[in-house]
This record gives sequence, structure tokens and C-alpha cells, in this order.
Amino acid sequence: MSYTLPQLSYAYDALEPTMDALTMEIHHGKHHNAYVNNLNAALAKEPSFAAPRCVFALIKDLPAVPESIRNIVRNNGGGHANHSLFWRILEPGGSKTPENSLAEAIDKDFGGLDALREKFIAAATARFGSGWAWLVADENGSLSITSTPNQDNPIMQGIAQPTAFPVLGIDVWEHAYYLKYQNRRPDYVAAFWNVINWSFVSAHYTKLISAKK
Repeated sequence: MSYTLPQLSYAYDALEPTMDALTMEIHHGKHHNAYVNNLNAALAKEPSFAAPRCVFALIKDLPAVPESIRNIVRNNGGGHANHSLFWRILEPGGSKTPENSLAEAIDKDFGGLDALREKFIAAATARFGSGWAWLVADENGSLSITSTPNQDNPIMQGIAQPTAFPVLGIDVWEHAYYLKYQNRRPDYVAAFWNVINWSFVSAHYTKLISAKK
């Protein structure tokens, strides 16, 4: 089993001014590509281990990964999974608002999109060092905000709630924003809301919840 770098559905400069072209080129073509290469190299060392085709299935069951490569898979498999979702969350110009069942869940669990945005920005800004902030859903579809260090993902067993599934996430590693925003992470996190593809995020949430029924 080997994994590949996903192609973007937009050009590197398509998210400007929120995300500049050079940052996107380095972020996708260098950082994400390195996670893919490192993950494949680690799995090649354990040919008897049959890695699942879906990288999210791989990182969800880390105890099944041979101990000799488990930490490498956690870091690089997490990096590959997180970024593969992140690129799809983004859209040039963004889309206006959440749709359908996601919109209803946001109203129920947060009291509206403005309250969600406030709590999400707070979590992303407060995450110390490198990591991610997430909007997650449990098995019943209820939403909450969390954050993870490094390239951890909420679905990793024993790291976050095992029933937490990522719906929306933002990369707050410095490589995601430093060329444009320097140390102004709050500005980057606030600008991120201008390029969210709510149509994809809404459909992703619906798919996650439907799979759990």
C-alpha cells in the first residue's frame, strides 16, 4: 500500500489574499508531500503489515500499526490525512454559510455561526506551538470544538475522544501562515473564514453522520 499527494482543485494563487501563492506551494508541494513520502517509507519497512487504503482508517487504529513504525505513522499519516481534508475545506472566495443538517447542528450546539466562529478562533489561537483546531462531531452528530498537537487527528484512538470525527479543521503550524502573517496567528485564523468551502464541509458532515446510523 502506498499513498499519493492529492492534487488541488485550484491554483496556488487562488486563495489570495487570505493565503499567498508561495505559502500554498510550499505547504502543499513540500510539507504535505514530505508526509506522504515519509509515510510510504515507513510502511515499506513493515511489508507484512497490510495498511488500509484509506489513510483515515490507518490513523484511526494506530494500535494495529507495528510498534516499530507507529510513531512515524502517527506523525506522517496524521499529516497526510489532516492536509488531505484541509485542502478540500478551502475554496477561492469561500461559500456563504453552512447548509442543511450542518446548519441545524450549528444552531443547536452553538446558537449560530457567529458563536461557532468565536469559539473556533479562540481554540486555534490558544493551541500552543504546532497543531490543529477542529470542529468535530460525535456519533450522534453533536458538534464541539477541540484542538490537537502536531499532526494528531481527533479520530486517533487514545489521543482524543475516539468518537470525535473531524468536520472542519485549520492548520496552525507556522508553515501554514508565517510568510504572510508572521507571528499574527489570530489574523490568519480570522482570514481563514473567508475561504471555507461550506458546501463541502456541509456534505462531509452529512456523510459522516449517515455512515454512523
